[in-house]
Amino acid sequence: MEYKTLKEAFLASPGPQEKRDYAVLFGKAFCMGVADLIPGVSGGTIAFITGIYEGLLDAVGSVNKKSIGAVLKGDIKTAISIVHIRFLIPLVLGMLSAIFMLARLMHYLITDHPIPTWAMFFGLIAASIIVIFKQLEDPKKWDNILSLLVGGVFAWVMVSLIPVDTPTDSWFIYLCGVIGISAMILPGLSGSFLLLILGKYEFITGAVKSPFVDGNFTILLTFVAGSLTGVAGFSRVLNWFLKHYHGQTMAFLTGILIGSMKKVWPWKEVLETKVIRGKTRILREANILPESFDNTVLLAIALCIVGFFLVIWMESRVNKKAIA
Repeated sequence: MEYKTLKEAFLASPGPQEKRDYAVLFGKAFCMGVADLIPGVSGGTIAFITGIYEGLLDAVGSVNKKSIGAVLKGDIKTAISIVHIRFLIPLVLGMLSAIFMLARLMHYLITDHPIPTWAMFFGLIAASIIVIFKQLEDPKKWDNILSLLVGGVFAWVMVSLIPVDTPTDSWFIYLCGVIGISAMILPGLSGSFLLLILGKYEFITGAVKSPFVDGNFTILLTFVAGSLTGVAGFSRVLNWFLKHYHGQTMAFLTGILIGSMKKVWPWKEVLETKVIRGKTRILREANILPESFDNTVLLAIALCIVGFFLVIWMESRVNKKAIA
């Protein structure tokens, strides 16, 4: 179909219809940006628990051969109508707004008040797991149970891995880009955390800091190429599974959330650290119980409960509107 104006093409693109829908999507994307500021927490987790995960995968998948071909032919109107631009614009703006507005605040909270901050996230994710589990199609089916267990074990193992030394060859940097961005798409897994595990967090951040020194620009191009390949390919794989094996895929993703709860447990004992570019990074830690019930512990428990019931309340509101 041919469009006379860019506005017609824009309106034909899938995405929010009303101003309120744009605001809601912007708010959810804002929360995704906040999550990406927390080490070990994935924006994909927030996308999953706020119900925009499948829309996110569809939007990423809309940047395909057809839309790219239209751009190369100079047919911008057709490209705009194919790409889910009305979804992507509030999504990107929301995430960037959170990153630029709250980076310092979240760094302050996670650095100076880690236990209450992690506790709030623990409560939010715990309640979200319950809400999502209730929505699974026949959760007692053996294949859904198996998918849930596989997802849980996979996430538990991934967040428990110890960083290793790895090669600096181009093929491995490319692979790191693929893996890093794929982890960001999966709920419960942090791309930066996996880069740390792969032994390339310092390597990549060093290249970002000085892009035109010692071949760093080539390193970044290789990493970006891997990232683009990962986001384009992996999102399509997930999308295919969601469309053909929806119940099992949702159970697997729910299992990932359950397994990743190990990472957001508020009380931890640091076992091993490493100084990376002047900053101390935690390599290994163990979950522990609080030694005493002081004011910090009481605040953490209170925030955990608040986060838990906030999600339950939001879910009940959504259900009421759906019934109405």
